[in-house]
Amino acid sequence: MSAEVFIWLRFAACAAIIFFAGTKLARYGDIIADRTGLGRNWIGLILIAIITSTPEVVASVSSVTLVDLPNLSIGNILGSCIFNLTLIALADVMYHPAPVLSQVSSNHILSASFSILLTAIVAIGILVNGFARIEVSQLGIPSIIIMVVYVTGVWWIFRKERKSQTDETLISAPDYGEMSSKIVYIRFAIAAAVIIAAAIWLSLIGDEIVRIYSMDASFVGTIFVAITTSLPEMMVTIAAIRLGAPDMAIANILGSNMFNIAIITITDGVYRKGAIFLALSRVHLITILVTIAMTAIVIGGIKFPDRRKLFRFVSWHSVALVGLFIFGVYSVFHKIFFV
Repeated sequence: MSAEVFIWLRFAACAAIIFFAGTKLARYGDIIADRTGLGRNWIGLILIAIITSTPEVVASVSSVTLVDLPNLSIGNILGSCIFNLTLIALADVMYHPAPVLSQVSSNHILSASFSILLTAIVAIGILVNGFARIEVSQLGIPSIIIMVVYVTGVWWIFRKERKSQTDETLISAPDYGEMSSKIVYIRFAIAAAVIIAAAIWLSLIGDEIVRIYSMDASFVGTIFVAITTSLPEMMVTIAAIRLGAPDMAIANILGSNMFNIAIITITDGVYRKGAIFLALSRVHLITILVTIAMTAIVIGGIKFPDRRKLFRFVSWHSVALVGLFIFGVYSVFHKIFFV
């Protein structure tokens, strides 16, 4: 068996592991969330989003600590953001009654706005070397600002959700039987451990793909690693739509994107060659612009909802999201703005 075939078999195996473990992690995370008595929108935005972003954390951190590839790390984070937003198109196709964004709370506009702000800070950090060069306790100023904005956003969204929460906005939990809390926590921990191990393995596979095919680490992170580490978000989106809970699906996607950007602060903290922004390729600006544009489309779909789908099974915003995703992938691969 050739090295090329073997590496793709390992990539597929790693993706399958994350897909399976991510499903279990989301399920047991949902049980834990339900037993805390918190609203599903909040759970989707914070708890489930952080849970499903575990692979991004580990893959991004291990990319700079084990294989010293900061562009693979940031490519994974930003690529996960655009792939997550593309999942809204999947939710739209699966949700038959109406365009999915027309059925969700306007509160999601706030989390989408914070996502745009966080992504814009990353762009400034890459563009302005003098700004990125300033460090405090080994953290670049952009990373510190990102974490401050993320925490502020979470606090603000939490207050707004608690204020607007009513019995009608709460979604009934599925029947998980009489499973004891102890069993739930044990299975949750096992699923989390499997995802962590698979994510570390994934970063090593990404490094091998870079070397074997002489591919750019930014592209590998943006596409292959990002899509694989976003499989848990995909499973939660599918599960939420099947439960008839579009708010939970959208909250998970937007919450995951907010947390993904916050991961840059963690990655910067473990990167030992200075501020990580100074080591990043400007190719990432393509993904950043696509992320902001896609998020703006989501805001538009929520603020100005359509009552019927454009092509009977899909809405205009879904077509635009998929189109921007394809444009972003093509642009990063060919570096069309960085010739």
